[in-house]
Amino acid sequence: MAEKQLRNIFLSASIPLPERDPKYIDSADIIAIRDAVIALVDVVLPKFRLIWGGHPSITPLVNRVVQKREKEGENLIQKHVKLYQSLYFEDYFPDDNNKFENVTLVESTGERESSLLAMRKAIFNSGDFYAGVFLGGMNGVEDEFELFREYHPTAKLLPVASTGAASKIIYEEMEIEDERLLNDYSYLSLFKDYLIQE
Repeated sequence: MAEKQLRNIFLSASIPLPERDPKYIDSADIIAIRDAVIALVDVVLPKFRLIWGGHPSITPLVNRVVQKREKEGENLIQKHVKLYQSLYFEDYFPDDNNKFENVTLVESTGERESSLLAMRKAIFNSGDFYAGVFLGGMNGVEDEFELFREYHPTAKLLPVASTGAASKIIYEEMEIEDERLLNDYSYLSLFKDYLIQE
């Protein structure tokens, strides 16, 4: 019997930095961002493949869940995670990168914004996506939301506004009328309900 094709989930997330734009930090809920990332990884693995752009505040959280699953005997879990990194940030890669088997390194353009754009295009051209999940974040999460929507117009979009920051801005700008995305902090049940329908 052929192996079932895994559907892709894109994760866009970061923990806002205090020295950056106050419009992100003022509403950011750092505990909620961390809880939501961990819950998402718990829910989608191993039913889906989780793909993300390797933000240094998020990759260690993903690794934490993957390592726990491997200790519990899920030795194929690495097939279900894929990390993309731009070589522009090579000197700043977190050590957790080395824990993943599926890492795609995207060439640097020599400039930050165009390097990030090249990495994001590589992600979104890598295949079809079932959903994009947006947690916390700053301008990068807003940029990824717009680009993801352009490349994958039929994918589910989940800007989880309860995590604040960019995700809340996206939620408000899209005028989404879904109170759960705004007020539900039970992230395990939230992601099960929105992503697991079989």
